[in-house]
Amino acid sequence: MRSAYLSLRTKCKINMKKIFLLVASVLLMGEIVSAQQLTIPQASPTQTLSQNFGTSKIVIEYSRPGVKGRTIFGGLVPYDSVWRTGANSATKIYFGEDVELEGNKVPMGKYALYTIPGKQSWTIVLSKDTTLWGAFGYNNKSDFLRFKVKPTSIPMEETFLIDIANIKANSCDIELIWEKTMVSFHVTADIDSKIMAQIDAAMKGDKPPYWRAAYYYFENGHDVNKAYEWVNKAIADQPDAYYMKTEKAKMELSMGKYKEALATATQAREEAQKADDTGQMFTNDQTIASAKAKSK
Repeated sequence: MRSAYLSLRTKCKINMKKIFLLVASVLLMGEIVSAQQLTIPQASPTQTLSQNFGTSKIVIEYSRPGVKGRTIFGGLVPYDSVWRTGANSATKIYFGEDVELEGNKVPMGKYALYTIPGKQSWTIVLSKDTTLWGAFGYNNKSDFLRFKVKPTSIPMEETFLIDIANIKANSCDIELIWEKTMVSFHVTADIDSKIMAQIDAAMKGDKPPYWRAAYYYFENGHDVNKAYEWVNKAIADQPDAYYMKTEKAKMELSMGKYKEALATATQAREEAQKADDTGQMFTNDQTIASAKAKSK
């Protein structure tokens, strides 16, 4: 009996040990899962900047470190050394069409954006290698382009910022801003030849885009007589489109048709006022004033 009792007691101890280990494992797994689900702010938050530009877009992926009381350029970021232009992975920039950076041709595609800060000038670097973590493993043999720009002094900016500014139909500026320094570089795209080809093809179709073609021609300095012909056809199709008449008046003003411009702008302004369109009213007021001044 004693032997059987001791055997049973031993088995119970073994089973209790197994149960204890199982419970401990479950609790440990719970701790691991809980730790994996823990969400805390990133030290250098990531950002994706997407900007429609030209006939496509520019997309920039980067991380945004903070100053946090440190000296940045010439300190945390040494002068004359390759910098990832942000934090974490190297900053990446995508151009949706062929562009020029400060006059240097860059084909459509994705590049890593590195910089070499200096006291008097910065070097902007586009690298074909977009796989690196920061600048670790950087090799200038992968460079596609290098060019220099001048830094400017600005008020304190705590968080690193990349901005796309001064956006026009075929140009913009990409600005790198941090601490008390800003550098920028100019981007251009040759969109005119593409759009003119699109217009030529579209005007041969069953439904020519008279209004959009007229607007583009006039606003971009192309044949005003052709634009005037098309805007008249567009207005004939949409006689209540006062914004088209606003543009027609501007064309007439540029063609020296001052009396016609005055009449068209006056009509367009009245219709814009009924629609409570203050922007169109303002534009027509300017055309009316110019037409009156030039017709004297």
